[in-house]
Amino acid sequence: MTTTPIENTPSSPERVSEPVSSELAAGRATTLLQRCLMPRQGDPLKVRSLYLDETSGRATCPDRGTATVQAGRELSFATYFNAFPASYWRRWTALENVILRVEVDGRCRIDVYRSKANGDVMHVTGAATDGTTGPLEFELELAPFSDGGWYWFDVTADDSVSLSNAGWYAATAPLREARLSVGICTFNRPVDCVAALEALSSDPVVMEKVSHVIVADQGNKKVVDAPRFPGVAEALGDRLRVLEQGNLGGSGGFARTMHEMLTATDATHHVFLDDDILIEPDSVARAVTFAQYTTHPTLVGGQMLALQDRSVLHSMGEVVEREKFFWRNAPNTSYGHDFSRTTLREATALHRRIDVDYNGWWMCLIPRQVAEEIGLPLPVFIKWDDAEYGLRAASAGYPTVTLPGVAIWHLSWSDKDDTADWQAYFHWRNRLIVAALQSPYRHGGSLLRDLFKWDLKYLIMLQYSATALHQRAYEDFLAGPERLYELLPTALPEVRKQQSGFDDGRVLKSTSDLPLPTMSPVKAEKMLKPPTNPMTISRTLAGALAHNLFPAKGHEEKPQLNVAAQDARWFLLARLDSATVGTADGRGVTYRRRDPKVFWGLLKRSLALEWQIYRRFPALRRAYRDALPELTSPQAWEKVFSA
Repeated sequence: MTTTPIENTPSSPERVSEPVSSELAAGRATTLLQRCLMPRQGDPLKVRSLYLDETSGRATCPDRGTATVQAGRELSFATYFNAFPASYWRRWTALENVILRVEVDGRCRIDVYRSKANGDVMHVTGAATDGTTGPLEFELELAPFSDGGWYWFDVTADDSVSLSNAGWYAATAPLREARLSVGICTFNRPVDCVAALEALSSDPVVMEKVSHVIVADQGNKKVVDAPRFPGVAEALGDRLRVLEQGNLGGSGGFARTMHEMLTATDATHHVFLDDDILIEPDSVARAVTFAQYTTHPTLVGGQMLALQDRSVLHSMGEVVEREKFFWRNAPNTSYGHDFSRTTLREATALHRRIDVDYNGWWMCLIPRQVAEEIGLPLPVFIKWDDAEYGLRAASAGYPTVTLPGVAIWHLSWSDKDDTADWQAYFHWRNRLIVAALQSPYRHGGSLLRDLFKWDLKYLIMLQYSATALHQRAYEDFLAGPERLYELLPTALPEVRKQQSGFDDGRVLKSTSDLPLPTMSPVKAEKMLKPPTNPMTISRTLAGALAHNLFPAKGHEEKPQLNVAAQDARWFLLARLDSATVGTADGRGVTYRRRDPKVFWGLLKRSLALEWQIYRRFPALRRAYRDALPELTSPQAWEKVFSA
């Protein structure tokens, strides 16, 4: 192909190569880092925005590797799945240059751009084609990307132009080999699990890297009984292993797949995948390829896109705040960014490199070397197992990278409240366990103060079951590490039973199951105004405590108010004797009734337990840290699996 180079603009001071000739391109040995993917047939416009910026007109995509641009139109690949996250490759790998390769049929101009950490866009290089068919390459430096930035390219069509097999390549070989095993933990989601297996098995580029697929099936609705399982089993062949066991939670399921990887395969890397996800298969290939180029063995995680609104980036990366030991979004992240509204080129907040403490196990790749050195997950059923593993790996010198362009779609946290339902027990107990293992503070920093604040908040909001489950968590934490394996199969049914003993712990289908509320909507509206300064907040809190010095005023059978889930705030519920409150997932309502006797009893119990934790925390830190090697050893987990 004949090309006409386009000189760099004055605003682009770094040196870049001119377009590489097709003869050189044909003879160069390169490694594919990241394919440029086209949207699937039938993808809605919102989802297409993750792959193509079609501002000047929609492209035609007959398959996932080809796009046709009509004459006079432009097409940009400054998108989530097709731009190249150069700053992450600059920071974590030994790569110094990246090669953009595009096969072009037709007369067009291709321009390469890059962004800076602050989102500023700079033209880098470009070339015009003469209409003949052939590959076009640009060799691009990674040196300017220490703090952030992406590479991408735009196409301006003179004629109708077909682009195919575009991708980002490396001219140097990987630092380490890769044989990937995939571990999926599933519980009563056989259809979802089979769909994930189908997505992986249908992509030949991904399957070139996958040596084993291990499914830990912990439910009574079996994966092997799913209607489409025979087809996916035939496609995967002897690479697929389905292991059935009792419900040991996410930590038990993922531990089983990792144990199988270590003891029965020669895989060099293992990737955890949740069962209730929609996956872009190339994410798996990108993650393991990135891991092959990292300067040190590195955990590589995927970001989370919102399953219920698929153009939204829900989680970019996460950290654990050490002072109160709670997870949160990493610094400089953008929460809930919608690519269908604001493109990557326009979103200045998405160009800075994000550093994390850990990655959620909706998708996370772990090198075999890491697992062999630091062990398997903690036996904690669910919650905090992924955060603890990332912190433990970092302590051993193995970082975690949450890599943009590597992602799955998962139900976002805005549609559930796992701090107040039955999961509250695991949330609070495991938070304490991980704090004992990883907190730098002798008494946990402000952790205990934060726990008390949450207990008081739930009591004021008439969620007595949540506080009771917190107290069960405190007791089991105080019992020490010896009981963790004993509790693994039994904690869930016992927690559910305890929760159901409270009115607010039982979910009703609808408010129609109860009498009409007694309070007028107008009065309720006035109560929704939040206190906004320390004085009014303190006055409202004092009023809530004083309110519980007196019995409820005859509202035991009729709710005063029907409260929507988004309106269930402490300053509203603190002034009520009873209310129905919608659940975060929209499945029903709970009936909350104020009971001063229960309120004060639970409050006193929380204070007593939290004071006991504070006094014993230094000793408990030593106990849990001493027990960690045994708790996470393959031998200890093997006893559970065999049982």
